[in-house]
Amino acid sequence: MRKLGSLLVTGGAGFIGSNFIRGLLDDPAFDGRLVNLDLLTYAGNLESLADVEARFGGRRYFFERADIRDADRLAGIFKEYDIDTVVHFAAESHVDRSIAGPLEFINTNILGTFTLLETARNHWKDRQDTLFHHISTDEVYGSLGPTGLFTETTAYDPRSPYSASKASSDHLVMAYHHTYGLPVTLSNCSNNYGPYQFPEKLIPLIILNILDKKPLPVYGDGRNVRDWIYVEDHNAAVRLILQRGADGQRYNVGGESERENIWIVHTLCDLVAQQRGTSAEENRALITHVKDRPGHDRRYAIDCSKIKRDLGWRQTTTFEEGLAATVRWYLSNEGWISRVKSGAYRDWLQRNYDHR
Repeated sequence: MRKLGSLLVTGGAGFIGSNFIRGLLDDPAFDGRLVNLDLLTYAGNLESLADVEARFGGRRYFFERADIRDADRLAGIFKEYDIDTVVHFAAESHVDRSIAGPLEFINTNILGTFTLLETARNHWKDRQDTLFHHISTDEVYGSLGPTGLFTETTAYDPRSPYSASKASSDHLVMAYHHTYGLPVTLSNCSNNYGPYQFPEKLIPLIILNILDKKPLPVYGDGRNVRDWIYVEDHNAAVRLILQRGADGQRYNVGGESERENIWIVHTLCDLVAQQRGTSAEENRALITHVKDRPGHDRRYAIDCSKIKRDLGWRQTTTFEEGLAATVRWYLSNEGWISRVKSGAYRDWLQRNYDHR
């Protein structure tokens, strides 16, 4: 089993990254230190890690605000903390935003990953007790028909600027392994959901729009299918890969919970009504079908038998359980939500970090 010493987690103030940091520091098997590197763009939120900072800050948890494209800053961080493991979450990740403005996705997801790889290669030299783990997405595989599953050997066929930029970064990571011998692992995950997700994504967007009695936008006929995984199950898989994943291997991580988008919207209408004691019918009346987005993939579905077989990973949360828990979290954290939506967090960030 690989010993985890000094980790650099990029994008650790984001949705999946913040949940990963909390889970790893709470894991009794991990006694190392963790450096959270995040630029704190619109989706990065240090409030999501306030409890972590209170419990571990300055001892086992450190935060560095930095851009993964800043080679000099990265080199200094690698040297200061003697980084031996990278967990690379940082990415521009919203398909709609990539359609409206693809350049940031090229800069962050491709050039940023390249700069991070170069920094790791230069710092580690020929060391083999290190690891660069890259977090990717099932969207790099393209779109499935009514049947079939994505496997680790499925040919890449990205359909949006976002997925194309992630496919490019995946290829860079594997190229650095084959060309330079950099120790790497890579995981492609299905759609994550759970606490602390920025409200632009489907599940929190629908929950919050129900609460605000705003329209619930559904692309096209709503029959597009996604595989969903609870964020804690995904991060448990990442921890296993860090500890036991084979060098140079990729692992698909899925929830094995395929659902049509319209099913999710209807279910959230019901769950919010149940937990708030309101009317599901009134919630459903808010559903509004809108013009489908360009290049909208019809179906994703992941075969995650490899990580189950090789590393013994299993999901622990059903989609129904996870959705109910997610709704409870958002209903119980209206302060966090209002600050994210109102700009109060941006004001706090400017006062505390923008001068650095």
